[in-house]
Amino acid sequence: MRKLAVLLALTAGPAAATGLEIDVAGQANGTIKIDLLEEVAPNHVEQITALAREGAYDGVMFHRVIDGFMAQTGDVEFGGEGGDAAMAGMGGSERDDLEAEFSDIPFERGTVGMARSQDPNSANSQFFIMFAPGDFLNGQYTVVGQVTEGLEVLDAIKRGEGPNGAVIGEPDVMREVRVTE
Repeated sequence: MRKLAVLLALTAGPAAATGLEIDVAGQANGTIKIDLLEEVAPNHVEQITALAREGAYDGVMFHRVIDGFMAQTGDVEFGGEGGDAAMAGMGGSERDDLEAEFSDIPFERGTVGMARSQDPNSANSQFFIMFAPGDFLNGQYTVVGQVTEGLEVLDAIKRGEGPNGAVIGEPDVMREVRVTE
């Protein structure tokens, strides 16, 4: 049933029309393509695409990467190249935080979700991409997209250390993020 929900969300007309292309540089090099699910999380997709169009994601690091779980990025406040890596993951953007847009779409390999604090209505600019299924996230975090190409690039992203997955040294970065129509 879950796989059917994902399939229907991905094949629905306008939902599959907008996406992201993320050029990754560092230990991983290549492009990750994502279909954004506008009909599932319209406010989150609008925020991500606006930030991408502004160039806010360009040069932002993957600051939290946990092997077998997910790679997190998108801190446009503290996560940019040359920024304070110790602060990466604590910021957002100048835009307002978003109210949760939970769905029945499960967190599977390649699912893109919005990062947030303990407050379900605190997502802003940060997002994560799943390396593997994470059923414990279902209904707790907003699903915004699904990787359609570039899982091998995702798999090559430099892993972090410790329980929080903080990346030590030179993290991989989103060199450029483009919105596709």
